Amino acid sequence: MQRFDCSDEAERSRGLEAAAAVVGRGELVVLPTDTVYGLGADAFDSDAVAGLLAAKGRGRTMPVPVLIGSWRTLDGLIDRVTPQVRDLIQAFWPGGLTLVVRHVPSLRWDLGDARGTVAVRMPLHPVAIELLGRTGPMAVSSANISGQPPAATADEALAQLGGAAEVYLDGGPCRNATPSTIVDCTGEVPVVVRAGAVGLETLREVLPLIREPAAR
Repeated sequence: MQRFDCSDEAERSRGLEAAAAVVGRGELVVLPTDTVYGLGADAFDSDAVAGLLAAKGRGRTMPVPVLIGSWRTLDGLIDRVTPQVRDLIQAFWPGGLTLVVRHVPSLRWDLGDARGTVAVRMPLHPVAIELLGRTGPMAVSSANISGQPPAATADEALAQLGGAAEVYLDGGPCRNATPSTIVDCTGEVPVVVRAGAVGLETLREVLPLIREPAAR
């Protein structure tokens, strides 16, 4: 297991190189994002994604989200970028908003029992963006054991995950330390399925009809 201090330019460069190599070998890395620390793997390596789920103690019924490093990447991943999705992307990406959309059927990945959908986000963090630029889309979930608090520092991630990740990129404490808001955009009206970094009223400034799920 290797840990790199990304506040040091030379060490950050070495860390990014090591992390990209690890992802390419189908192993796991811990990386900082603008919300919380993430545990990441190659999104197109089903064994690596299965290893990520196992490291977290998480089942396939909770599919792993995907992080991307540029807006253009989304066009190759999803079936159709609707006007609503485009408006949300323009307003909140990069940032703390995850969008659930239908992915292109031909994509060869297995993120869990996602039923043809993918939860995708572009993070607002330079280390994450640079790593994604080297690796392409990554399956990334919060760097914690399922049911435990998400990690806001590399130390917290290490305490929970230990040697499950081969590389830890230490980007310092997460400024927000609040998980992303998740919006399901697969229906006619987008629905907030998890409250988080972007508030409902802020979302409604862009899409007034966006709603919360119906009470059960």
